[in-house]
Amino acid sequence: MLRYEIIPVTPFEQNCSIVWCDRTMKGAVIDPGGEVARIRAEAQRLGVTLEQILLTHAHIDHAGGAAALAAALGLPIVGPHRADQMWIEGMPMQARQFGFPPVEGFTPTRWLVDGDEVMVGESRLVVRHCPGHTAGHVVFYSAEARRAFVGDVLFAGSIGRTDLPGGDYDTLIASIRERLWPMGDDTVFIPGHGPESTFGQERRTNPFVGGS
Repeated sequence: MLRYEIIPVTPFEQNCSIVWCDRTMKGAVIDPGGEVARIRAEAQRLGVTLEQILLTHAHIDHAGGAAALAAALGLPIVGPHRADQMWIEGMPMQARQFGFPPVEGFTPTRWLVDGDEVMVGESRLVVRHCPGHTAGHVVFYSAEARRAFVGDVLFAGSIGRTDLPGGDYDTLIASIRERLWPMGDDTVFIPGHGPESTFGQERRTNPFVGGS
């Protein structure tokens, strides 16, 4: 079974997640935005052997620590979709713009497309391309655990911003309705910021996509 622990990192309180297979204790880090030493220490405390870095998208608060973590542990960087390449190339500029420590750019080991699968130990994550917040945003879904790691697509009571380059409101709403809702009302989602919720709760109450 897939297990996970959320570690809020950076001044943006971004929900970095350590995910692992409890049968093998092999794991991954989803969206290491920063505080790499803290992420490594937590993985060690959990007894998880990190084997890869997974990115939902390439905004600095989600991907700012990816290059450093990859270099420190020799890990591949998996994701996001290639449409976020402009954000990766601009990572050093993003760091300066938002007051982050200097970071290096990187090239993902593997770009992802809709329908791809990523294995974490013996646990399977299905990839859904969910543009709208960024053009290359992806979501990682575990049918076994009924969990979805949705980055900044959807929040408890809100949705991701669409006013940055590559963002589009109508595209984001379509991603939520067409790619997330079919995962089921009982699926718990881990957003990029703030508390967890379920797709059913958001379908009922979210003012942006509720009642859909």
